[in-house]
Order: sequence, then C-alpha cells, then structure tokens
Amino acid sequence: MSKVLIIGAGGVGNVVAHKCAAVPDVFSEIMLASRTKAKCDRIAAAIGADRIRSAQVDADNVSETVALIESFRPALVINVALPYQDLSIMDACLQTGVHYLDTANYEPRDQAKFEYSWQWAYRERFREAGITALLGCGFDPGVTGVFTAYAQKHHFDEIHYLDIVDCNAGDHGKAFATNFNPEINIREITQKGRYWEKGKWIEVDPLSVHQPVEYPRIGARESYLLYHEELESLVENIPHLKRARFWMTFGQEYITHLRVLQNVGMTSIEPIEYQGQDIIPLQFLKALLPEPSALAEDYHGETSIGCQIRGLQNGQPKTYYIYNNCDHAEAFREVGAQAVAYTTGVPAMIGAMLLLTGEWQGSGVFNVEEFNPDPFMEHLNRYGLPWHEVVNGPLAFTD
Repeated sequence: MSKVLIIGAGGVGNVVAHKCAAVPDVFSEIMLASRTKAKCDRIAAAIGADRIRSAQVDADNVSETVALIESFRPALVINVALPYQDLSIMDACLQTGVHYLDTANYEPRDQAKFEYSWQWAYRERFREAGITALLGCGFDPGVTGVFTAYAQKHHFDEIHYLDIVDCNAGDHGKAFATNFNPEINIREITQKGRYWEKGKWIEVDPLSVHQPVEYPRIGARESYLLYHEELESLVENIPHLKRARFWMTFGQEYITHLRVLQNVGMTSIEPIEYQGQDIIPLQFLKALLPEPSALAEDYHGETSIGCQIRGLQNGQPKTYYIYNNCDHAEAFREVGAQAVAYTTGVPAMIGAMLLLTGEWQGSGVFNVEEFNPDPFMEHLNRYGLPWHEVVNGPLAFTD
C-alpha cells in the first residue's frame, strides 16, 4: 500500500483519481493537486471525501511542488498536468526522492515541438537517485508502446513495419472542439508530419498524407499521418524496424475549421500586441473553445486505437493487428469522462500500480516498452480497456 500524488485535475486527472481510488489495496492514500483547487474538490466530492484529499499547487514552481511532496510524502507522483510542466515536476521528484510518471512528453511553451531529449537527459540523475521516471504512460503514447512490446515478445522475431492508427468516431455535437487541452492538441496537429523509414526521419507538410483506414466496429475513416512521440522511443527500443508511422482520423469539418483558424493566425504561438498588452493567439483561442471535460456528458460513439504490424516469425512473414475500442457513453457512466480522457487515465493508473507493486522497477528514466508488457496487458482487460488481436489478417498498409 502506497501514497500517490496526482498533479492535474482536468479530464485525465479525473479518470486517474477515480481509478486509483477503486484500488485501495495499492493506493492507500491519494492526493489530487492542481493550480485550481476547486477542480480537485469537485473530483474528490464525486469520488468520496474519505478516499481522496485535494491541494493547490503551481507545478511550474519547483519549490512549491517540493513542499507539497514533502508534506504528503507520496511514493509516486503521477503528472497529468500540462506537458510544459514535465521538467519542473521531474526536478521536484529528484529533490524529494519520489518516483515519477507522466502521459505526454515535455514541450517548451515558446516552441511547438515535442521530443524526449529533454526528459531522457534526466536518466543519469534518476539512476543515481535510485528512483524511476516512467514516460508516456497514457494510450498513445503508452498502450501503443506496450502493444508493440507485446507483439515483439509473443508474435515476432523481427518487427519491420509499424503503423499506429488512432480513430475517434465519437460525436459531441459541437461545431469545433478538441478532445484534450486545445493548446496542446492544436500545436500537435499543425506541426509537420514525420515518420521513420530506412534509418532516418522523413518530414511531410501537416495533414498532407492521408488514406482511408478500416477501424473495427466503426468502418473506413480518412486517416492522416502525424508525428507522435512514441515513434521516437519505439525506434530506439524495438530493433529491426524499417518503418514506423502514426495515423489519426479527423472529420472534414474539423479540418476546415482548423485551416481557417491557421489562415487567420489564431493557431500561432507568437505573441501579438492587442490593446497595449501581448497575447498569444492560440491561448486566446483555447479560452474560446469548449473545455474538453465538458464534452463528456453528450458524447456518443467509440474510439479505436491500435497497432498494425508486419514482420517475421520463424523466418515467415506475419501480420498482426492489436487494438482497443472504447465507448464514450460507457466511460461517462463509469467515471464521468469521455473516452479520450478514459483511454489516457486508465493506463496511467496501471503504470502507477506496476511501479508501486514492483512488477515494473528500475532506477532511471524509461519508456513503457522497456518493461515486461504482460502484466500491463492483463490489467488493461481488468480495468476497462480490453484489447483484441487479429493474426495474419489483412492490414490497411501493405506497401
């Protein structure tokens, strides 16, 4: 039994808190902290005040985060705040000797770029401190890395081609909204697409490469090539990869809105002067868009996220498709969240459980595919994200 501190009280923080509270034999005491304590209080009230405490913290402030950790003395900090805050929370964990887990890699505020180099630079410090930092333990990144490691362990001698496919076929009834933090979401998809092939990274214009992909229980949806952070770690940790790509679905209405917003400068992260003060257009746009957690109640439909893999086993070609479908309405009935938050929050709780029980252990900084995938896969089925596999079936990508 261990104490855990969860930092971040958005949609994902809500799911993580609910899921941790449901496993008291692992998470004996829970504290939920955020810049806005009222958000934590609402989540705590929904779960039950006897299961969770709340606190206010500015996670950009290392000394403030250190003080909170020292007062509560958790074994692990689960960071589901903004990716901008990853490094400051990691610094606080190093100062206090506490394990660390997040669901998305670090992004600098002033540059629309995300990569693991900043966090991988902490490897030696975490190793010397004798504590673990587990990076990217959501769904993508997270489960997709575990899926790939599971395929490598049980189905392939060599994985040659990996295509991660992510479809949200849900409908929230809004003309334009994002399923997680609008600022982070829009920065992600307006970057150049990037994929790994023949030992190098190849860049393409944003949303310029796309094709229809057939998703289970959903059907064919146009899917767009993006860069996603798990590609960077999987290329490092899965040998024999000849190509690794990431695809995500977007409706035409969403893309039309996005292009208009780009054309008028609303997705820019460069400050502009307005009425005597500097504002960042994307942050202003975020203030206008619906809060992602507010979409949950009226959301219906499913997400479908998985890995389509080709390679060799015993010298013979093999195909493998492993995926999860998650229903928005069912997620809301269980924890009051939409499926995008649910599919991120459940894996974070599972990763935390494996660290605290010692099934995943090591000193340093790790990505999920570096650990044994089997217990994680078992817990996905147990805690709400059952997975399915198709062996030697047709795949969307054959070239």
